[in-house]
Amino acid sequence: MAVNLGKYGIWRWWNGVDEELAVEIEKLGYGAIWLGGNPPGDLAHIEKLLDATSSITIATGIVNMWTDDAPTVGASYLRIAANHPDRFLLGVGVGHPEAQQEYQKPYDKIVSYLDQLDEAGVPAEGRALAALGPKVLDLSARRALGAHPYLTTPEHTREAREQLGRGVLLAPEQKVVLDTDAERARATARPPINNPYLGLVNYRNNLKRLGWSESDIDDGGSDALIDRLGLHGDAATVAAGIKKHIDAGADHVSIQNLPMKDDPLPTYRALAEHLL
Repeated sequence: MAVNLGKYGIWRWWNGVDEELAVEIEKLGYGAIWLGGNPPGDLAHIEKLLDATSSITIATGIVNMWTDDAPTVGASYLRIAANHPDRFLLGVGVGHPEAQQEYQKPYDKIVSYLDQLDEAGVPAEGRALAALGPKVLDLSARRALGAHPYLTTPEHTREAREQLGRGVLLAPEQKVVLDTDAERARATARPPINNPYLGLVNYRNNLKRLGWSESDIDDGGSDALIDRLGLHGDAATVAAGIKKHIDAGADHVSIQNLPMKDDPLPTYRALAEHLL
């Protein structure tokens, strides 16, 4: 892989990462910063973060295919790749079907978008796909560097690795709450997991494929499900849970600290002592 993500990175909404935070995350030793929340296709914010840092990789998790056209995104990628070679990974995906009013089926949209990125000169090894189910995982192996699954468990990571084989990037996201009070930690994790994700068909279907029942997913999610999707405990406990993705075959794990409104540095600093 030309782009070096390291084993661990952070995941945060793009407008919640400024240059100062990026520099501090780099100092802690994390290999990548994943920017979620549909960062704009001009990728100007990504370029600012790369300008402010010296070695950390910036990845998008994800640029939304419905809202940012491939020619614009492709031109932005080429600009950044020229200025910061091997430090940017373009993560793209179709987001949530419920949020789109488009005539094209999601899978067909992904294929046509990748075709357009090819035409724009974006190399397969410079991009990753948001992927959960078998069809898009297969596409991520054939048409990209690999897959960036979101809201998953180590069981999904293990199944995805078995399907992808070796040599294909597998970089799941994992939510964490650094809190040893289980009830309080669940109260922190449940709202952002439930709304919107547990109401969206792609995530529901993926969880059901993993063996979770409708009753686990409905009504805010069972305690057991929330505990797996939002790891909680002290830093050592949470780090051990994150490492289970690596043990299951992940190349890299992006860690999302909850609640998002809090300063994330104390959590990332504490976890770095056990992960990096």
